[in-house]
Amino acid sequence: MAFTFVVTGIVMGLIFGFAIEKSRVFEPGMMVGLFQFRNLTVLKVFLSAIATSMVVISVLNILGLVDPGPKAAVYPATIAGGLIFGAGVALAGGCPTTLPAQIGAGYKDAWAVLAGGVFGVVIYGYFEPLLSGLNQGPGKITIPQSLGLPFWALGFPVAIIIAIFLGVLERRRPWKSEMGKDYNGDF
Repeated sequence: MAFTFVVTGIVMGLIFGFAIEKSRVFEPGMMVGLFQFRNLTVLKVFLSAIATSMVVISVLNILGLVDPGPKAAVYPATIAGGLIFGAGVALAGGCPTTLPAQIGAGYKDAWAVLAGGVFGVVIYGYFEPLLSGLNQGPGKITIPQSLGLPFWALGFPVAIIIAIFLGVLERRRPWKSEMGKDYNGDF
């Protein structure tokens, strides 16, 4: 069973890596362009991945193969972590998911980002006992559970809404018109 998970992870990682490399969303300039609202390619790619994942997980949920159990909702930690993570992504021009592609493409700054990430994990590990107060929340709760619905009953409609939004966004700002603005990795 563990071998299957490892192989599945490697295959999915290769597919994801291929997709972000071909879409060029790993380039630091593309990420910075998103935060400056100059280039929405990263948003389109990530929303497409979310919608696709929701459909796949919904189908697997219907087939009884997965039960997407929730993580505990911890609002203070989520808000603080989101702000720190977002600031880091904006400053570094990338996130942990794009970092291997940046390293593979030869971006020297990516090594500094990797070192900063490792440093951040070590610092968090050291201060985690002091931050335990941020990890308080209402427990494990999801929107489908609170409505008494299975995951797929909201997964499919949300995926459709995202697809419609992406269609409208693509008509207003076609990806071909955006490729090139931030394509070279420069800030």
